[in-house]
Amino acid sequence: MLKQEAEGLHVYNTLTGQKEPFKPITPGQVRMYVCGMTVYDYCHLGHARVMVVFDVVTRWLRARGYQVTYVRNITDIDDKIIRRAAENGEGIEALTARFIAAMEEDAAALGVLKPDHEPRATQYVPQMQEMISRLEQNKLAYLAADGDVNYSVRDFPGYGKLSGKSLDELRAGERVEVDSSKRDPLDFVLWKRSKPGEPSWDSPWGGGRPGWHIECSAMSSTLLGEHFDIHGGGADLQFPHHENEIAQSEGASGKPFVNYWMHNGFVRVADEKMSKSLGNFFTVREVLKKYDAEVVRFFILRAHYRSPLNYSDAHLDDAKHALTRLYTALKNTPPAAVTLDWNEPHARRFRAAMDDDFNTPEACAVLFDLAAEANRGDARAAGLLKALAGVLGLLTQDPVAFLHGAGAQQAGAGELAAADIERRIAERAAARKRRDWKESDRIREELAKQGIVLEDGPSGTTWRRN
Repeated sequence: MLKQEAEGLHVYNTLTGQKEPFKPITPGQVRMYVCGMTVYDYCHLGHARVMVVFDVVTRWLRARGYQVTYVRNITDIDDKIIRRAAENGEGIEALTARFIAAMEEDAAALGVLKPDHEPRATQYVPQMQEMISRLEQNKLAYLAADGDVNYSVRDFPGYGKLSGKSLDELRAGERVEVDSSKRDPLDFVLWKRSKPGEPSWDSPWGGGRPGWHIECSAMSSTLLGEHFDIHGGGADLQFPHHENEIAQSEGASGKPFVNYWMHNGFVRVADEKMSKSLGNFFTVREVLKKYDAEVVRFFILRAHYRSPLNYSDAHLDDAKHALTRLYTALKNTPPAAVTLDWNEPHARRFRAAMDDDFNTPEACAVLFDLAAEANRGDARAAGLLKALAGVLGLLTQDPVAFLHGAGAQQAGAGELAAADIERRIAERAAARKRRDWKESDRIREELAKQGIVLEDGPSGTTWRRN
């Protein structure tokens, strides 16, 4: 385990626009909240990126010796959920339960560890109402003529500090909702008056339900306190969601809300953000029909979390080939048992990369250097490769099983099944035994045309899909 202060972890803080030394509020402890999924559909790769990125952040903080409390919420009530349940003709609880189960399956497949807390919005309505009441007392919330309770943005002096825009710029923004019942177009809903047939909770303002933004403020402060270390999520949440969280939380408590704001970049398809609204999204389970889940995880980690991630089959194929190289090294040289020594040169480089705002591409480069040494028969390098990859949640499978396409990938249309490949390898071995090199080469070339790479070694011939 690393000493927490060793050479210093630096985190890019969206709030300040720069990398900063990481100093937790309570020495040795980190409290982190990440905005999770709104469960009305299957998770797409954009959601997968959030889950994997902050899973790795948590893993690295723990590797550095911090005691981490990680909260990732579930939004199980909002307009999209109500609308989808009505379209499907099913109850809201049945809909959300189904997609929560699917989300958990996807996360587990991707090697994402469960957060310490996974609160659901519907479980925290009393805490949301209490926070809204405090905002009313602080003259930051008002009951509008339509029965909604709104936040008065211009009465909170710090509004805009996360997005870096002035109120006038924000008012002109495309995401600002215009509503005649609001005092100002920038004001946003804290409590919505329920329409007939919608879910409703009793409140001091009449029957209604919480607005989206208040959910995270209430859940995070209840589980982590009014002032905590890290708040994360996708870049699309920076405004208005996270901006509004700051206004609500600091407006209610009078304290700083979060010290470090972290936002991962978009997943893009053909230079456009992947999203359900654009109809260009790929669900995690669709992708896992074609690619091993660890290939998808590796694909995400090969890009820095703040950079755009460009999705295509070609990029996933490249990730598959690269991960195959790492597994091939472990297959060729069984890893020795090692204890991580963070002063060892490779481990030191890995640590420096991860301490530089969780720079997973540089950390992965260290893995390939170790794979090259392992391929030369260095069992200790193979052991260090497996240990460091494990910090990122990689190289967790049996190398032979991975290389044979076990797990998520079955032989697709036009692909040879494993039994057929083994039969052809046996035929080739028989040809080699009788010194029929022409037949041996013919079988190798025939398999290569079907994407099967043969590798001859002291213990025999092994294969992998290219």
